[in-house]
Amino acid sequence: MDLVGACRAFVAVSGYSSFTVGASAARIPQSVASRRVAALEKHFGGRLFTRSSRTVALTPFGREMLRPARRLVELAEAMEHDAERARLRPFRLAVPAICVPRLLAGLVAEARRHDLNLDLYPAEPVERAELVRTLEVRAALVAVPADEGVWRVPLGLAGHTDPRDATAIYIETLRAGRAERGTRRRRVWLQPEDDVPHVRDRVIRLRDSVGLQPAQVVVTDSLVTAAAEVLGSTDVLLCSRSQADDLGLHWRPVGEMPLARGYDVAAGLRDEVQQIRALPVLGRCLGA
Repeated sequence: MDLVGACRAFVAVSGYSSFTVGASAARIPQSVASRRVAALEKHFGGRLFTRSSRTVALTPFGREMLRPARRLVELAEAMEHDAERARLRPFRLAVPAICVPRLLAGLVAEARRHDLNLDLYPAEPVERAELVRTLEVRAALVAVPADEGVWRVPLGLAGHTDPRDATAIYIETLRAGRAERGTRRRRVWLQPEDDVPHVRDRVIRLRDSVGLQPAQVVVTDSLVTAAAEVLGSTDVLLCSRSQADDLGLHWRPVGEMPLARGYDVAAGLRDEVQQIRALPVLGRCLGA
């Protein structure tokens, strides 16, 4: 027996002294209200109402049972209200600042279909890790080595000129020849999202191994600044293919070695980690 449903019918009928009106107030058919009250009487082992052709009235036993029935109905309604609030409570998720707003909007919409009300907080890698550590967000997409991540985003070099038939861009080609020593050297720009050891340090080691000057690899605190430099020169930007497309740049993988971003979810609860990982739109937001 649905004890809560039966008590709802009992309370409604007692409030109106009528099965017809009480059932209408409870938004159930009269026949259903009658069956539920009868089931409740059988369950309790006593009559709740005396019935006549025109009215119903509480029995002494019914009057005794009305108060606890009301408490049960009120508690059930409070639980339903709390469940709705918990379902709608914002789930604050720190995401990379480079994610495209259009794709993030799709992520929020997809999450709502999974009863998850995302509140997105764009931030750089170090800040995202700190936010989840200090519990200022419930979860964060953190940067990890590509071979350890749930999502892997290949990186390459992008410039404003089309390399045409080239299948890759080699960093060693940025090394200045003798005839170019008096001119400005081409640079590789690293954006804040790639200012993490497993990306930055590999690029710097590659820079040193092919003989580039230290100043030819620049870590900037702004993607806009880096993109502007690349658009106005022969410099190149380390980025994903999707970022290059958004910026109108021509992208090729790095010739000397594969480079990639890795992402995983960090959260206080294992269930919340799995909940975020399961969102199918998330990889597209990251460029994976």
